[in-house]
Amino acid sequence: MPIDPEALLAKKFPEVEHAYSVRDTILYALGVGAGHDPTDPHELRYVYEEDLFALPSMAVVLSHPGFWMREPDTGIDWRRLLHGEQGLVLHAPLPVAGKVIGRTRVTGLVDKGAAKGALLYSEREVIDAASGTLLATLSSTTVLRGDGGRGGTTDQAKAPHQIPEREPDETIALPTSPQAALIYRLSGDDNPLHADPKVAAAAGFPRPILHGLATYGLACRAILKMCCSDDPARLKALAVRFSAPVFPGETLRVAAWRDGRIVSFRASVAERGVTVLDNGRAEISAD
Repeated sequence: MPIDPEALLAKKFPEVEHAYSVRDTILYALGVGAGHDPTDPHELRYVYEEDLFALPSMAVVLSHPGFWMREPDTGIDWRRLLHGEQGLVLHAPLPVAGKVIGRTRVTGLVDKGAAKGALLYSEREVIDAASGTLLATLSSTTVLRGDGGRGGTTDQAKAPHQIPEREPDETIALPTSPQAALIYRLSGDDNPLHADPKVAAAAGFPRPILHGLATYGLACRAILKMCCSDDPARLKALAVRFSAPVFPGETLRVAAWRDGRIVSFRASVAERGVTVLDNGRAEISAD
């Protein structure tokens, strides 16, 4: 059946409880490349249980509602969807272990026409189960390539953040390991596209690709290093548009433009010169 825009907006999602451990926090950090230099104390703070910190981007794997767009009652052509954008607002530092509750809702649908598809906006709150504290708000844009021309609930698409037209203030290169996707998938996304060469080939890729949210985590590490003195408590928000995949083993080059508390950023693959993250925007606290 085709999608019903009003039904999507009214869809009720069950709360998702998610208990995670120090081990899970370390595993997530390893999956986004932390600890590449095991003698760097700034890297060790994310992968060694002594005085451990959680990477802020780990919020994206907490209390996830699962692949709900595959459910028949949504009417979504799930085989043709793409993860277009990811945003994160931090309200409090993530605990290194604990139990959280996820509350998901659909916030809008933009119909771009039968030939162009639609944009689905959704949001997830991550709440500390013990205290009731709101830890993070996650926002996602999903490109529904097969579901245009059926109406929408939102008139216009959100305007992307604009990158300044000047040379970047700073650039950093972060390597990824050939095993990066195999590690990251242990944090919850076990799509075989990121592990099985046969599945990747069927999808048109020469080999398995890195998860988009793993690339997002690498960008988070880059912003922490360049703009936050590697203090995770200083990162308040992080949003980006996905533009191309990364292959495990490639080097992510992140360029940043600082304008007070707002950081614009873009990421490319050094080996191929391809932009993989664009229209990036981070908000940081004062020094």
